[in-house]
Amino acid sequence: MLSSWMRPPAFSTAVRCLCVRAFGREDALPRRSGGRVRDFQEIPHTGSNGWINLLRFWKDGRFSLLHKHMENTFRRLGPIYREHLGSQSSVNIMLPMDIGELFRSEGLHPRRMTLQPWATHRETRRHSKGVFLKNGTEWRADRLLLNREVMVASAVRRFLPLLDDVAQDFCHSLRHRVETEGVGETGQRSMTLDPSPDLFRFALEASCHVLYGERIGLFSSSPSEESERFIWAVERMLATTPPLLYLPPRLLLRLRAPLWTQHATAWDHIFSHAETRIQRGYQRLQTPVGGASDGRFQGVLGQLMEAGQLSLELIKANITELMAGGVDTTAVPLQFALFELGRNPDVQERVRAQVLSSWEKASGNPQKALQGAPLLKGTVKETLRLYPVGITVQRYPIRDIVLQNYHVPAGTLVQVCLYPLGRSREVFDRPERFDPSRWSAESATPDAASGGSFRSLAFGFGSRQCVGRRIAENEMQLLLMHILRNFRLTVSSTEELNTKYTLILQPESPPRITFTTRSL
Repeated sequence: MLSSWMRPPAFSTAVRCLCVRAFGREDALPRRSGGRVRDFQEIPHTGSNGWINLLRFWKDGRFSLLHKHMENTFRRLGPIYREHLGSQSSVNIMLPMDIGELFRSEGLHPRRMTLQPWATHRETRRHSKGVFLKNGTEWRADRLLLNREVMVASAVRRFLPLLDDVAQDFCHSLRHRVETEGVGETGQRSMTLDPSPDLFRFALEASCHVLYGERIGLFSSSPSEESERFIWAVERMLATTPPLLYLPPRLLLRLRAPLWTQHATAWDHIFSHAETRIQRGYQRLQTPVGGASDGRFQGVLGQLMEAGQLSLELIKANITELMAGGVDTTAVPLQFALFELGRNPDVQERVRAQVLSSWEKASGNPQKALQGAPLLKGTVKETLRLYPVGITVQRYPIRDIVLQNYHVPAGTLVQVCLYPLGRSREVFDRPERFDPSRWSAESATPDAASGGSFRSLAFGFGSRQCVGRRIAENEMQLLLMHILRNFRLTVSSTEELNTKYTLILQPESPPRITFTTRSL
């Protein structure tokens, strides 16, 4: 992309018009002064004193509404602004043209903001760090080894049947429950429920099956206390992370602050659960029946141990990170997806028709079934456009760049704000509409000036994108496929869901969904 001072006048005029339409007034936009790139300090900001800003955040309860704060700040200050919160400072952007410029300056070893509370926990407990918390050449070496087991096409083919088994078992269990406890005629029994506890169990069961190669029986009438404690620990860890990002963790550790104690205790539970599963997997792999010689897929843990290129400590660190990041981050988007399908019956029927046709042609092959139903992938992308799990993607550019005609020095933390991006009228046509078909090849005609492909970033971008992306995408698509085969979905209210931020975006109150059985 041309630097802003090299763009032809017609292009600059077009971008100015684009931004005026987006933000409603021209005085919020950066102005040129004889073609001069404006200084970093001239970028609009929310206040120069980070500690005062942090106190205001706490006082106003803005941590739980950070996504709304970002959206409102862009409306007030324009398409770029600076934010100081406690010890953190960032430049925040939302337009695809700026996002593209940022990613082109990320370098061979892209860096994102380190979650210092997580890193401090690893250091104080003497745990190794996985790729999520690493940077530089060490990160790249480990990440390339992990990609072979979780990202490449051959890896997906290995674990897809395991995900499909769990998705089908979930739907069989739910169907049995609706048929025995629901109301209505045989064949069209209905039951209204909050599916979130079941979705959390599904996500944990699926993650364990793929990562450890074993089922843990969470669809039984009495799931284990160990697994319930793990789900609680992940939720507690996520909830305590945001306020800790802006304070010195080691100071809180020395002061034995309750917030830090809660956070560290939650991580201890997560590591304890993972350690137990890893030890079981290791013992199973040492026996002739469970070894790799029988040709069965032994899970990502088994693949990494068999390859022998990562130490056992690094395998533990990365498996634990994948487990911690693989439950809420799929269970919560599934809540949103079921809600949107329920309140958009026409969309639901279009997706279902494609699913049923593809399933029949695929003869039970899950990979072929997904390939023949692109609206499933569109449903996941559309859900994450409106409700991104993580609300920012961060990078530290390795060279000076120009964003919105402002100079941004190398090494500055720049955050791409996904919630306002996904709801921008200048980036998406009728953004309030839930429309999975907008992502199909025929209708995806993004304007080059608007940044083209930098519109769907829920899993990040490039070599530093989410390492569990392929697991999560397929897990969600397979469950939605089998739910649509088994049930019709309705909701009692079509009002917008209120949302809150606790390191991930989630409903303020889980939506209740009515599941009505349909003939298979």
